[in-house]
Amino acid sequence: MMGQQRAVGPLRVAIVGPESSGKSTLARDWSRRLRELGMSAAWVEEYSRAYYADRPYVSSLADIEAIAAGQLAAERRAAEAGAEILLCDTTALTCKIWAEVAHGQASEALLALYRPRDYALTVLACPDIPWEPDPLRSHPTQRDWLLELHRQELARQGIEAVELAGAHEARLARAMAALLPLLPA
Repeated sequence: MMGQQRAVGPLRVAIVGPESSGKSTLARDWSRRLRELGMSAAWVEEYSRAYYADRPYVSSLADIEAIAAGQLAAERRAAEAGAEILLCDTTALTCKIWAEVAHGQASEALLALYRPRDYALTVLACPDIPWEPDPLRSHPTQRDWLLELHRQELARQGIEAVELAGAHEARLARAMAALLPLLPA
């Protein structure tokens, strides 16, 4: 996509958007579809789930920094395991927005981890599906506002994200169509 540059190593895809917008379902099914087509793809799961698996969900800037670092470490591990395509279920962009919403700002340490140009493709999941309760979700009525925050930050960075809306299969088809031109011939 225009405004994004291919990083060295695997092709990285950022899957971002507000809570309960279908990111994890898309990442899981997209990686499965790519593997069925014989491609080496890995779903890099949302690290905040592992981070909060054995601790109470309390958000501090230090927690958000640790989650961003953990997300990037998970991406590195997937790349080292040999995956040629990384489908990254959230990125440090989500952490940046989370810090700004919850704490009024992102720390310098967090901003140092935020590298939106590391991704060859960014897809933005729209919250046009029903919100599902989850211990890590807290903004059921603010998803459209959070979507707009994502749009604004991506525009500020010069990233033209592919927006995914509608039924799951339509999202998956649009995601595949956006990815295919980026793959080696």
